[in-house]
Amino acid sequence: MNKTLLGLILLSSTAFAQAPQFSTDRLNQDIKTLSSDAFEGRGPATPGEEKSIAYIAQGMEAAGLQPAGDIENGKRSWYQKVPLLRTSIRDAQPKLVLTVDGKSAPLVQGQQIAVRAPLTGQKHVTINNAPLVFVGYGVTAPERKWDDFKGLDVKGKILVVLINDPDFETGQGDFGGKAMTYYGRWTYKYEEAARRGAAGVLIVHETAPASYGWNTVKNSNTNTMFDIVRKDPNASHTPMEAWIQRDEAEAIFKASGLDFDAEKKRAQTRAFKPVPLKATFSADYDVNAEVITSHNVAGILPGKTHPDEIVAYTAHWDHLGVGQPDARGDRIYNGAVDNATGIAQLLELGRAFAHGPKPDRSVLFLAVTAEEKGLLGSEYYAANPLYPLGKTVGVLNMDGGSIAGPTRNFSISGSAKLGLLDDLTRLAAERGRVYSPDPHPEAGHFYRSDHFSMAKRGVPAISFDGGNDLVNGGTERGEELSKAYVKDRYHQPADEWSADWDLSGMTNDLALLYTLGTNLANGREWPNWSPDSEFRRERDKTAALRK
Repeated sequence: MNKTLLGLILLSSTAFAQAPQFSTDRLNQDIKTLSSDAFEGRGPATPGEEKSIAYIAQGMEAAGLQPAGDIENGKRSWYQKVPLLRTSIRDAQPKLVLTVDGKSAPLVQGQQIAVRAPLTGQKHVTINNAPLVFVGYGVTAPERKWDDFKGLDVKGKILVVLINDPDFETGQGDFGGKAMTYYGRWTYKYEEAARRGAAGVLIVHETAPASYGWNTVKNSNTNTMFDIVRKDPNASHTPMEAWIQRDEAEAIFKASGLDFDAEKKRAQTRAFKPVPLKATFSADYDVNAEVITSHNVAGILPGKTHPDEIVAYTAHWDHLGVGQPDARGDRIYNGAVDNATGIAQLLELGRAFAHGPKPDRSVLFLAVTAEEKGLLGSEYYAANPLYPLGKTVGVLNMDGGSIAGPTRNFSISGSAKLGLLDDLTRLAAERGRVYSPDPHPEAGHFYRSDHFSMAKRGVPAISFDGGNDLVNGGTERGEELSKAYVKDRYHQPADEWSADWDLSGMTNDLALLYTLGTNLANGREWPNWSPDSEFRRERDKTAALRK
């Protein structure tokens, strides 16, 4: 949720133009169209993708942008091809059996367990009574003198791991307190298990440390999976990656003569050692696996003075497509807030820049694919950039949009320190808005949006959030609406467009983002990360390119 007062305002004293009037009617129309049932949830490599990328490309062209994608027949196209591995489990109910203290029982996909289709490229998964071992948070962090494995050989074993960091519950310790590090992300848990050769991973789901409920886990993990095409997929993925309900974990621990909460407490200390469980896991199911091509959509407004220097706006166009039905029988995951709102804002910014004075630097508008599958479209772009990352001034990402009216504040995903945020804070102050740190750093939002793919390669990048201090209702109402969205709509078919939305806050946000982008595009600033940032070194390596 987002926003503030003031819609039409002058740029700061360093700006070169006046912020245009942004249209709530156009925003509403784009969001309504992209999140309609006709687009079938915008799943990659589906008819919904074809409609989505065509709509975006047509919108960019109508706005007055130029194609900025792959070069075909000597000309730029609107699209960047993104090869992806696509997998799915053939049976709605794969054979999954948990044997605890000698007693076997099937696990129901989507209810007790959420098993992802494997991203190793294999066509069949067979696991026979693989032993379970509890490895705490599954973290190896030498710089923190932390090792949950203590030399354990995990080959052939199923790892049971906790979500988030060891500091989450206490708010203090070796991982920075409540703010999640990358070690707390589920992606890291899978990667570390793969590096060690485990047969599989069971992440124990708990709503608070995960930052979302079981419905989100189920809907995100039991449908079609995607990954970038890797030379050695087994180095990044185990054959079986899954989440289990906490109740199931508690039963396994109890049958093993252990108390779940007590073991979790031990796992929050350096002294923790892996604990074998009196349980085994078996699985047997067929997998559809193939390499497909999805697409990023790219439009550009070439700069008049420094066309090789890029200011980039990004948003992901994809959502979850068609999946398991909800209680109403609805199977289309429309993704209105997540992220038809971001694409609508991207198109509106494109219109504004194309109809304003031509900037000195080029401005890129990039709609990426497969964010919901692990930031894959932005990851592919960052590894295969259409324009050099070293000459990319900064990235402003939009993932979600303000639908509840204006706010007095704004935020970004995570707690990164960088010059872009300083610039944004100064411009917002001129509009009566203040910067509020991410109110939920424990959720790891910094690692969950497409700006992260650019940031980890050194490009100054932020994912904008319109804030939670609503002019109408304050932070109490803002937090209430945010929690309701996560509980009832996020990654669920109920994330649908509504005529009741108040997009005046979204237009305020666009005025702020436009002003920052205009200043960057017409200035000579090269933003950087703070000196203590883990991304500073990568940025500094490219300094010679900018002289």
